[in-house]
Amino acid sequence: MCSLAKRGNLFLLTLTGDGVDEHRLNSTLISSIRSALSDASFHSTHGSVLLTIAQGKFFCNGFDFNTTHTIFQLNQVYKCLVADFISLPMPTIAVVTGHAIGAGLALALCHDYVYMRRDHGLLSMNEIHKGIMLPDYGVELITKVVRRESLRDVLLRGVKVKADEAVTMGLVDIAYEDRESAVEGGLRMGEELAKMKWNGELYAQMRKALYPELCRVLGLGFKPKL
Repeated sequence: MCSLAKRGNLFLLTLTGDGVDEHRLNSTLISSIRSALSDASFHSTHGSVLLTIAQGKFFCNGFDFNTTHTIFQLNQVYKCLVADFISLPMPTIAVVTGHAIGAGLALALCHDYVYMRRDHGLLSMNEIHKGIMLPDYGVELITKVVRRESLRDVLLRGVKVKADEAVTMGLVDIAYEDRESAVEGGLRMGEELAKMKWNGELYAQMRKALYPELCRVLGLGFKPKL
């Protein structure tokens, strides 16, 4: 599950659980995150910022295949979550505090900024190893950030990437030494962004304008407001 706390203008979204929780994405967790985003959006003001972290050694270990839902059904409900992030009227920061695999890496890439710790955690789009076709919105999430020369390794080889290499590839903005410094870095960035007091609705529109093809496959039907 997840929790949402407010600290000034900063909304802190935490994927909760004990130390062995992998935060696998099923309909329950996805609904919980969507509900938290809805609450943050409803209570947002000029200067609001969202920061996402996770408890335990995993940030998110992808889809939960031990459910009654098919991969198609999981992709459909997850697609709605991705659309929620892209439409959120505030800047978003993910602090990858552990492994982020498959849909879990996509979850991090839904954010505007991605920070990661060096001392623990791997990133991987492992669909090629699982024999699963990456959905169109998943491809768009990857291609919006990963440098062209790295796309083959990320998508067609499913390589496991550590923090510094992830920065080089474009998956991560900044790598920090450990969990504490990564979270502190995310909080600092959140506070800096909050000081700008941006109009959240305008921010969301500009985000959509930046990624028109992603918006198209998400069915957001983005049209710039003139």
